[in-house]
Amino acid sequence: MSTIRDWQQSREMWVRVLEKQTSEGLDVWNARVRTMTIADENTLRDWLSTEGVTGYAQSLLVMERFGYPDFLMASAEELIERQYADRSRLRPIYDAIIIAAERCGKLIVQARKTYVSLVAPRRTFARVQPGKQRVDLGLRLEKCELGGRLELSRIHHTMRVQIALTTPSEVDSEVQRWLQLAYQENS
Repeated sequence: MSTIRDWQQSREMWVRVLEKQTSEGLDVWNARVRTMTIADENTLRDWLSTEGVTGYAQSLLVMERFGYPDFLMASAEELIERQYADRSRLRPIYDAIIIAAERCGKLIVQARKTYVSLVAPRRTFARVQPGKQRVDLGLRLEKCELGGRLELSRIHHTMRVQIALTTPSEVDSEVQRWLQLAYQENS
């Protein structure tokens, strides 16, 4: 069984980061930003940097001021549906990957705009990203050699390797083994 998360949980984490960075809450920072005559995002980012607000906390305050992108307001299922809207034949591959990943243990499925992260108890262990003709499964594996179905990942620098999947049947015992190994390495 998996837990599905969307951007709302990320926003909550960004608020916690802001409070940790500055010892002040979101309401205080929003009030400070409203008193400024800031016309654009870059000016706000520059000012926030001088105030020691960086990273996720800075992005949060920029979005609070200039608006959240539509994908941040979407539910996890809406984000996943959008990813496969114009490539519906690939959705069963995604579904097969999720079923295989759920066999690994406690799992969080974290939907993003263009991919889905699979999170083990400690950190992300895999990413699922649809392409035009295939679904790429990126794996955070440190102890593996390239070759066979494992190729150098183009998904993200933390995902060293990836497996290209073109049919649900390719999510087989070998893919299950690689998923299990990635899960264990990142739990």
